[in-house]
Amino acid sequence: MPQDIHKNLSSSFLSILKWSATILSIGVAIGCSCALFLYLLDQVTGYRENHKWIISLLPLAGLSIGLAYHYWGKEITKGNNLLLTAYENPKKVIPFRMAPFILIGTLITHLFGGSAGREGTAIQMGGAIADQCTKYFKLTQHSRRTLIIMGISAGFSAVFGTPLAGALFAIEVLAFKKIDLKAVIGSILVAYIAHYTCISLGIHHTPYLVSSNQVLNFKSLSWSACTGLIFGITALLFSRLLHFWNKIFSSTIKYPPFRPLLGGIFIVIAVWLLGTKYIGLGIPTIEAAFKTQLNSYDFLLKIILTTFTLGVGFKGGEVTPLFFIGATLGNVLIWIVPLPLDLLAAMGFVAVFAGATHAPIACTVMAVELFGIKVMPFIAVSCCISYFFSGTHGIYADQFISRPKLYFHKKVLRRYKKEVKH
Repeated sequence: MPQDIHKNLSSSFLSILKWSATILSIGVAIGCSCALFLYLLDQVTGYRENHKWIISLLPLAGLSIGLAYHYWGKEITKGNNLLLTAYENPKKVIPFRMAPFILIGTLITHLFGGSAGREGTAIQMGGAIADQCTKYFKLTQHSRRTLIIMGISAGFSAVFGTPLAGALFAIEVLAFKKIDLKAVIGSILVAYIAHYTCISLGIHHTPYLVSSNQVLNFKSLSWSACTGLIFGITALLFSRLLHFWNKIFSSTIKYPPFRPLLGGIFIVIAVWLLGTKYIGLGIPTIEAAFKTQLNSYDFLLKIILTTFTLGVGFKGGEVTPLFFIGATLGNVLIWIVPLPLDLLAAMGFVAVFAGATHAPIACTVMAVELFGIKVMPFIAVSCCISYFFSGTHGIYADQFISRPKLYFHKKVLRRYKKEVKH
């Protein structure tokens, strides 16, 4: 009996040691990778702003991305959806090449004027890097689920500076029902390690300030719920348009590299007509949304340009553009909603994101990390209502909720399950 106890203790100690080394390795590696990505992203954005003629080369940049993925990256073209698939059905390790491919593809997209974000890049880099530990630490296929969760968590945390939200986002997007305690603990630890690694390398995240104080009562919460409805419908529009452009170009242009080439021509024409406000991350406009009234159509133009950019095959994320869309839409709602401007912008900032990713809990926590605890009641209500009215499909095609959110979603869910079965 004492020998059995000693053997079990030794096995537990080795398991803890192995997972500690895994978490530390993943956190540091992804934190450093995201720091490099954010630094390079800042450099290419600055270069584009100072040399705007380079936007005219966007079609050729799109062709180069399309050729690279078509000939050397076919197995990673699914991007974020590959991580979701690997989590649901873990078989082969995610190719490491996903990390450099998405990094370079995103930088090219931003350098030449595409409208895209950065979350998808960080998540894909994180997932690809984390999954390599399967080989180095000789982990089981079941443990790969935990690795993918930690990779997404670390990438999200490092790129946005919101470690707790990053941990919850990974868990929430990949479905609560399949998460065990080890995955939860690992997700939180790796998120904080990646976050502090990133900021220790000199990366600074954009601060957003909500200075207004809103009285918490039934009336203000009711208005928060009304905004949630609008933000949810906006998230639904974004997701549908994203898949629409992808479907249209995939069905009409059979040779994939030509899709971003042709799409790039349309984007260049749009930039020539509209200016550069709606390309790239759009951080200056997001900051302005908290302080002063903006154009009523800013959010709609960003929806069209971003969904088109990503739908035709350019690389990057959806989340920062969703922040832009939500903040500018919240800014417009000041005309009809009797809540402070900065609070409305903050609510839109996270609530559109919550609806598009089906992650209201993570988005509420993100709001607390970014804006402070005083906004939580209003944003929690807005995010939850947005979630319920954003439809059954989000920005990730392979993410589908297992149960209908509302009664009128049941028919859609049944039809989807029939399609999958056949």
